[in-house]
Amino acid sequence: MIFIVKVTTNKEDKVIEMVSERAIKKSLAVFSLVRPHGLKGYIIVEAADRDSAEECAFNLPYVKGIVKKTVEYEEIKNMLEPKIEDYNIEIGDIVEMIGQTFKGEKAKVTRIDKAKGEVVVSLLGASVPIPVTVKMDNVKVIRREKEEGEEDKTGDDINEDDGDDLDEG
Repeated sequence: MIFIVKVTTNKEDKVIEMVSERAIKKSLAVFSLVRPHGLKGYIIVEAADRDSAEECAFNLPYVKGIVKKTVEYEEIKNMLEPKIEDYNIEIGDIVEMIGQTFKGEKAKVTRIDKAKGEVVVSLLGASVPIPVTVKMDNVKVIRREKEEGEEDKTGDDINEDDGDDLDEG
């Protein structure tokens, strides 16, 4: 059975640690603990029954209570299963870093791992090319290396003029 435990926001990881320690110490029938990505103030507990779920979380710091209704897996599956987003990034693309340490740096994509959602890039400004692995959502494509006359499969022109230089006349 799946139960939702309300906790103090930003203390989800600490609560999971305390709940798991208690469940192990007392040999409770708790099977898994999850902090859903993007859902603050809640953790999900999979346990054999309500008594086990309540006992593992009872009277712990930062725990506010257990939601009375049990939840079916189908209701929370979208929070638990990773979504593989289809990023329009190809090997050889010139990208700009929009997050992490190298923000604003330009780099060339050398490898793509869609399963992990990561790209390996080589920084263009570096005197020695060093491969750097970053999450796909931390880069944006600014230039694509294409053969002459080849069209983008999506129909979008990546190097499309933004319209800032209007023709006068």
